[in-house]
Amino acid sequence: MVTLSACGSSGSASGSGGDSKTVTLVSHDSWAASKSVISEFEKQSGYTVKVLKDGDAGQAVNKAILTKDNPQGDVFFGVDNTLLSRALDNGLFQPYEAKGSSLIAPQYRVDQAKHRVTPIDSGDICVNYDKAYFSAHKLTPPQSFDDLTKPAYKNLLVTENASTSSPGLGFVLGTAARYGASGWPDYWKKLKANGVKVVDGWEQAYNQEFSGSASGRKAKGDRPLVVSYASSPPAEVVYASPRPSTAPTGVATGTCFRQIEYAGLLSNAHNSKGGKAFLDFLITRRFQEDMPLNMYVYPVVEGAKVPKEFTEYGPQAKNPETMDPATIAANRDQWVKAWTSLVLK
Repeated sequence: MVTLSACGSSGSASGSGGDSKTVTLVSHDSWAASKSVISEFEKQSGYTVKVLKDGDAGQAVNKAILTKDNPQGDVFFGVDNTLLSRALDNGLFQPYEAKGSSLIAPQYRVDQAKHRVTPIDSGDICVNYDKAYFSAHKLTPPQSFDDLTKPAYKNLLVTENASTSSPGLGFVLGTAARYGASGWPDYWKKLKANGVKVVDGWEQAYNQEFSGSASGRKAKGDRPLVVSYASSPPAEVVYASPRPSTAPTGVATGTCFRQIEYAGLLSNAHNSKGGKAFLDFLITRRFQEDMPLNMYVYPVVEGAKVPKEFTEYGPQAKNPETMDPATIAANRDQWVKAWTSLVLK
């Protein structure tokens, strides 16, 4: 959600044989954790944490697959349900059932036979809207996928490229879940005719094109609708100075797709013992309750508390679109290819 520096100490490269005192985490650019929380793990476990960020989720997963025979680290965090099958089919992870995994809410669990990945967080990909724009234009913000194709919202929406962006792909999968395998292309024809704009990634869409972002830039974008997250409004409040009494952005709750992120022990990890200890740590309540205001995601462990900023400004969607990982695996690549031909050409 917000560019944050990786926390934790940097250490020397992991040694072989599992006896290194450095645990290397490979992740996407949005990884963030409180220094105090990482320090607790380091003190309790005796391991030093090194974080290696590898671009957005799609880039990071692809690079991890290419380097799986000699991995860059021990644990990978940030493969989500839209890309999970690609990682599993390519043998990215080795089996490990993290301690405490029985406390993970059942709806987030996958791969129960082999335990190659551990659910870490969830979030909703949704269209966000700029409240000030809609107030000034005396226009009711859209609330559903259908609304986005109406003439009143022509040339207002910006989304991310489904082939290069995790939220962009999630939004396309949300439309496929909503309209079915045969119906989503017709929906996107309507969306294209209604002036949807497509950019490479979330950073560009939200911080450059979206009129409601308070990123501190001089020039505001001119699109009051953007594909982002249900947790974006809390981020707008938390990072504002002074804090506003209400979020300047809202969520079209009928456009949401549930995203789940996983972590796993990399195949051929040099420090598998340390990697297992770190995976155990990621599902402790201490880490789970630290996540929301660092990465703007929801915990998956039952009983983990959510900060009041989330409940007040960015509650999870009550009925988000979802899709079975097997369905995503069977259709993702062909759907992205069809979407690219339909929308970008």
